[in-house]
Amino acid sequence: MQEELRFATFNAFNLGPPGARLYDNLAPTTPEEYEAKIAWTAHQLDLLNADVIGFQEIFSQAALQEVLARTRRYREAIHLGFDPDPNAPRLTPSVALVSRLPLAEPGQALPMFPVNVAMPPGSRDPDRFTRAPLHAGIILAPGVVVDVIVVHLKSRRPDYRASDSGEDPHLYALACLRSLVRRGTEATALRVLLTDMAHQNRRPRIVMGDFNDVADSVTTEIVLGEGTPPSERLYDAFRVQRYQDNSRHVGFSILHESRHSTIDHILVSPEFNAALPEAIGEVLDVVYLNDHLNLGLPEASDHGQVLARLRLFPRPGLLREAGG
Repeated sequence: MQEELRFATFNAFNLGPPGARLYDNLAPTTPEEYEAKIAWTAHQLDLLNADVIGFQEIFSQAALQEVLARTRRYREAIHLGFDPDPNAPRLTPSVALVSRLPLAEPGQALPMFPVNVAMPPGSRDPDRFTRAPLHAGIILAPGVVVDVIVVHLKSRRPDYRASDSGEDPHLYALACLRSLVRRGTEATALRVLLTDMAHQNRRPRIVMGDFNDVADSVTTEIVLGEGTPPSERLYDAFRVQRYQDNSRHVGFSILHESRHSTIDHILVSPEFNAALPEAIGEVLDVVYLNDHLNLGLPEASDHGQVLARLRLFPRPGLLREAGG
C-alpha cells in the first residue's frame, strides 16, 4: 500500500489554445505565450508530484493534454475533463482531474443543481453551475475508494446586466450582489450533492478547487456542512493537518492588490480527520506553492497551488470496512 497520498488543486489561469479569444477584454494568446505557459505549467506539475490533481480554468482539454505530455510524471496519468459547449452563447472554462491512481468507475460532470435548489427568478442559467463540478471515484488502496470532486465556484467578478456600467457605484454593488448570490447558490447545490453522495456511496470524500472565497466565509462553510450531522460534514485540510508550523507556513493562494488570501481549498470528510473515531487516515500537512505570485511571471498562474499530503492508517480490517 502506498504510504503517502498527495492531492492538489491547480487553477491553470485561462489554459486555452493560441489564437482563441477566451474573453472579450483579453487578447488571444500568441504561439510564443502559449509555449511558455505550457512549459511552466508542466514544470509546476512535476514539482507538485501529486497523485491526484484537480484543475480549474481549462478552456481546452487538448491544451491540458499537451501539458501532461510535457511532464515527466504524468504522461501515463488518467485525464478526465469535458470541453465547454461550443454552441453555448459564451465560452466558459471547465474543470479537469488528473490521477496516477486507478479509477473505481468513470468520472462524470455534475452540471445541474439538485431539485429544490435554484437561482432567483429571472437569473441566467438558474438551474445549473457556472462551471460543472467533476466527480470521480478513486482507489486509494485495496478496498478503499474515495469520492473526489473538483469544483470552481462563481467568482467575485461583478455580474453586470447588459446595459450596466461599472462607473455607477449603485450598479456595481448590485452586480457584486448577484455574483455573491450565484456563488452562495452554487455552494448550497454542492452541499446537497455531497450529502446525497455521502448517503448513497458511504465512502470518504475529498473536495478540492477554487472556491473564490476564504475558508471561514459563509459560502465555504455551506460546502463544509456547518450544522449538518458529523458524518456528512467536511473539514478544511489546512486546519486538521498534523504538522502545523506557523513560523514557516505562508498559506495563501492568491495575491490581489497587495492582499494575500487563500480561496483554493482541499476539504476532507471525517475519515481523514485524525481527531475523530471514524478516521481511516490523516492529513499530514498542507503546502502552498506560491512563490511565482511574487515573481509576476506572465506565463504563470495567478493562483498558488495547494498540496495536501495524506496517509492511511495501517489497520487493514478498518480499511476493508471503509471501502464497503
